[in-house]
Amino acid sequence: MQTNFIPLGIDAGNGAFKLYGANGGLELVSQVATNGSQKVLNTMGLRKAKAPLAIQNESGQFYVGPNAHDYGRPVENLDVDRFNGTPEMRALLHGSLTRYQQRYGKFNAPLKVVVGLPNEVLTGDLAEQNVENVKRWIRGPHEWTADGQTYSLEIADVKVASQVTGGLFDYLLDSDGNFIPERKGAFSGEVGVITVGFGTVELMVVRNRTPVQRFTTGAASGVRRLLEIVNGQRLYSLGELDSQLRAGQLHIREALPIWEREVTGVIERQWGTAWKRFAAVLIMGGGAILLKDSLPYRFNGKAYLPDEPVQAIARGLYRLTLLEQTRKSK
Repeated sequence: MQTNFIPLGIDAGNGAFKLYGANGGLELVSQVATNGSQKVLNTMGLRKAKAPLAIQNESGQFYVGPNAHDYGRPVENLDVDRFNGTPEMRALLHGSLTRYQQRYGKFNAPLKVVVGLPNEVLTGDLAEQNVENVKRWIRGPHEWTADGQTYSLEIADVKVASQVTGGLFDYLLDSDGNFIPERKGAFSGEVGVITVGFGTVELMVVRNRTPVQRFTTGAASGVRRLLEIVNGQRLYSLGELDSQLRAGQLHIREALPIWEREVTGVIERQWGTAWKRFAAVLIMGGGAILLKDSLPYRFNGKAYLPDEPVQAIARGLYRLTLLEQTRKSK
């Protein structure tokens, strides 16, 4: 008897955990704090802050999402090991699955997910081991509580892809997982993809459906670098600064041009002027929003900035699962 699976794209970003499925997308800010024991009472004349989501699972108790760093000890582990299933990553996965079901309804079947990871995790001597580690901790039954309510589900199948691959297929495929006719030709030519995430800037070029290795790279010059420039005196956690940035309360006027030069430096070192031969240059990720008034114009009309650049990777991974399902059914 064949089981029906629910396909889901997951972009496990350093800035936010993004999920995308048939009902739409969801973004959970990647803030995690170990669960604090004391609560501050609401006092007269002060606004009461909205408490973050409280997650309890086999790894412990955590706050996740917006304002988490105001409620407990911030956990800011941004190295590659986090993708191997560290406690904070498990808390973020469970938190994002909670919020997704609260928005769109409970999952009524096992999940089949594609997880997008940075190139750094998928290259080098440990690449195969990293992929197996990711599959191992994500696949299988999950049970946790969120704000005291119990959740459980099964992730029956896990595939891993690069985040830039998700961005490419978001451009090539429509919402049903079919190739967009006027864009399918680009898949046989050369397409450049730039993802400006929280932790990294990643580049990939696909020629005739194959990545071109010499044009593919990743560098730790994502939005985190912008926040580090602003946070010269280290007065705030990165999560606190990220919250200010998202709320439009962070003064980045002086730091933005410095960071932009770092980003364009990564692109110029890897691509030079070779982008002139590409059919298109796709720009996405949360950082793309910050650079939307400058970066696309460097590519002389070839740049493509999707709607909802933050969701583009998870959405592309979801559409890729639909494409695979269509191919298997033929």
